[in-house]
Order: sequence, then structure tokens, then C-alpha cells
Amino acid sequence: MAEAVRPVPRERVRAALRAVPGAVLRRWPVLRRLWPTTVRARATVGASVVVAAALALASFALLGLLEANLLRNAENDARRQAETVAQLAATGKLGRVRPPARGIDFVQVVGADGRVLFASPNLAGAPAFPAPGPGAPGTRLHTWRVRPLDGEYRQRVVQVVTQTPDGMATVYAGASLRDADAADDTTTAALVIGMPLLLATVALVTWRVTGHALRPVEEIRAEVAEISARGLHRRVPVPATDDEVARLAETMNATLDRLEASGIRQQQFIADASHELRSPITVLRTQLEVALAVQDPELWPELISGALEDIERLQHLTADLLLLARIDAAQPVAAAPLDLTALVREVVEGRLGDRVPVGLRLEPGVEVSAGAMWLGRIVTNLVDNAQRYADGRVDVTLRTTNGARPGTAVLEVTDDGPGIPAADRERVFERFTRLDDSRSRDHGGAGLGLAIARDLSTRHGGTLTAEGRPGGGSGGARLVLRLPTTGRC
Repeated sequence: MAEAVRPVPRERVRAALRAVPGAVLRRWPVLRRLWPTTVRARATVGASVVVAAALALASFALLGLLEANLLRNAENDARRQAETVAQLAATGKLGRVRPPARGIDFVQVVGADGRVLFASPNLAGAPAFPAPGPGAPGTRLHTWRVRPLDGEYRQRVVQVVTQTPDGMATVYAGASLRDADAADDTTTAALVIGMPLLLATVALVTWRVTGHALRPVEEIRAEVAEISARGLHRRVPVPATDDEVARLAETMNATLDRLEASGIRQQQFIADASHELRSPITVLRTQLEVALAVQDPELWPELISGALEDIERLQHLTADLLLLARIDAAQPVAAAPLDLTALVREVVEGRLGDRVPVGLRLEPGVEVSAGAMWLGRIVTNLVDNAQRYADGRVDVTLRTTNGARPGTAVLEVTDDGPGIPAADRERVFERFTRLDDSRSRDHGGAGLGLAIARDLSTRHGGTLTAEGRPGGGSGGARLVLRLPTTGRC
């Protein structure tokens, strides 16, 4: 049994076609110098080659159709003339043959014995055409080309075999192909002159149009080439045309906006981190210098205890900075279905040494898609923030919305502390941000906890906001985390 032919995948065909130019250039390195290297040149060469191929095919088709049409007309004229003479020859009336019609070059009637029974005046004394051989009575048509008898043009000859009173005879009628040859010559000359001019016009127009279309791209390239790390405020020009180049320029400017914002944020982050690290390092150095200067061993435990507190603060600050760096690096989150209810309960109940009690009101079976470690860090930071400023109580509430599945898990962490003013509810999520008075450094925070929690929330497709008390109540902070559920809770 023959093996079935497997169809070639379309991707393999496309890959093979894309590899053809490279293979040709490797085969003939001399072509590499002739291969166009710019988009403008490649577009011009491509358009010219396509138009040249189309013109060549169209020219061959035009010449073929013209030749076929003129040959058919000449053959029809010769056939009518031959059939008319054949009818007269069949009745023995060759003497009544009229002069050839217009467009007919000659007429000749040859008997079976090779004698010329009739000939048009321009064939007087000319030898007979070769007989076609014996044949049955009737009409047979045969067409072939012969060289002119006395001119420079071809003839289309039609032969008709007929039965006459004197035996079989063959009638030859030749139609001039003068018009066909003249039309072919004229058309060929027009194509030879017109095609190069048309190709040159196409190449010129393509070159100019492509250059005009690519001019904004070159301006964008030149502007981007001049933009350095200190010049991120510059923007590329946006063309007035609503096309792909304009959208490219808009996208480039949007990218530059993000780069500038990222650079500003990075510079601010470095400045804030340097400031935050300088203070505990300075205090730690002072304590160590005092410990060295003081010779009383009874004071050393107190000095060492203070130094350890500053070292612990440095450790927490360094860990937060490293976590922010990982978040900014956009490392992927290993998300998996997670029971948020169990996670919140585990994080809160596992806390030791909290200053105020934490009340839990958790809806059972709330499931989200997240990374357990990162989501636990969010809950820890929110509870730490509430513990830092609460007067006597912290409440953690977990519920889901009543919308279409998948719904939204809503985690609220509230405290009864001084609260967050409405004007500062967005600013508290900025890095190294501390509010005055009640939310000061005395509470032990570096201003990174809420920033980390919001960044992690965004990475999980959620939101973290500071909101007012329901019903317009005052007092205490209310932080609300919203995450999409998996739809199975």
C-alpha cells in the first residue's frame, strides 16, 4: 500500500520562503553587496520587481491575445474564400471564380495529378502547392503557415479537399497576415519603450512616497538617539497623520513617560533609602563609640541593647528595600488557588506580643488565586500598621461581594486610632511616607509597609485603598483590600 502523503505545515513553508534570500546570499556572496540594506531601497526594489513581473505577464498575454485574434480573423476570411471556390470546383465552374476578396493574397486549385486547375493572377506561372495525398470526397480543413510568395508578410493558408468532375482537387486560399505582423510590431515597440518608462516612474514614485512615509520614523530615531539618562524629559515628534507612524510616536512618548517616571521614582527611592539608612547607622555608631569610651561595665548592657535595636531596625529596613526591589523587577508571582479565610486566621492567630487585641470576622471558604507568602505579607503589613496606631482594638473583616461570579474578596483592617485624614489617604501608600503628629517615626515604622502591601496587591490583580468609616463615622483608620475570587467560593 502506498504511503499517504503528509501535508506540509504552513509554518514550515513560510519558514522555508523566509530562508530563501539568506541562502541565496550565502550561495553567491557577490549579491550581498547589491542587496538593498534600507527599508526605502527594499520597498523600491520590491515594487519595481512586482510591477516588472506583472507588466511582463500582461505584455505576453496582450501579444498572445492580439496574435490569436488577428490569426483567427485571417483564417476565417481564407476559409470562406476556399469553401466558395471549392463549391464552384465541385460543380465544374472554376471559370466563374471571382477575384479574391479583400484580405486574401492568393487562391490556387490543384488536381489529384498535381496540375494547377486554377490560380489567382498573382500566382500565374507559380508551381502547384504539394498535394495533401489521397482522400475521400468531402471537405477537410487544414491550416498552416507558409512564407510569402512575393511579399514580406506571412500568409494564413486554408486547404479544402473536394470532389470535382475531373477527380479530387485541393483548394488553397491564403490570407495576408500583414495586419497581424504590423500590430505585433507596433505593440512590441510600444511595450519596449513604455515598460522601462513605467518601471522608472514606479521606482521614482515608490522611492519618494516611501521616503516621505519614513521621514517621521527617521526623525523619531534621531530624537531617541539623542535622549540620554539625563534627557528623559525630551519627547519624539508626533506626525499630524493618524497612521501607524503617529501611533508609534505616541507609544514611544508613553514609554518615555514611564521611563522618566521610573527614573524619578528611582532617584527619590535612593534618596529616601539613603536618608532612612543614615539615621540608624549614625545612632548605632554613636552608641558603639560611647560603649568604647565608657569604661563602666554596668552601662554596657544598656548600650548594647540599644545597638541591637538599631541593628534590628536596619535588618527590617533592608528586608523591605530588597522586597521592593523584587517587586519593581516585576518578578512573576507563583499564583495558586488559596483559602484566604484560613490564611488570614493563621497570620493573625500566629502573632505574638501584639499591643492590642485583634478581632476576627471572617466569611468561611473565601478562595483567591495568589501566592501564599506574598498575600501573608500583605495581611501582616496591614495588621502591623493597625497595631502601630490603634488605641485599644484592631478588627479584621473578610467578606465577598454579591456580584456575578467570579466575585471580589474584601478584607478590611480597621483600628480605633487617630485615623487618616481624607487628604492623606492616597499619600500614605507612597514609599517612606509618614504623616505628622500621630503617625510619626516614634511608632517605629519606616514608611514602607503600606507601599509594599499596595504593590503586592496590584501584582495580584487587586486594589488596596484607605477609606473612611461606613456611614461617615470618624476615628480610626480603615484599609480595604479587594482581590478577585476564583469563583469557587
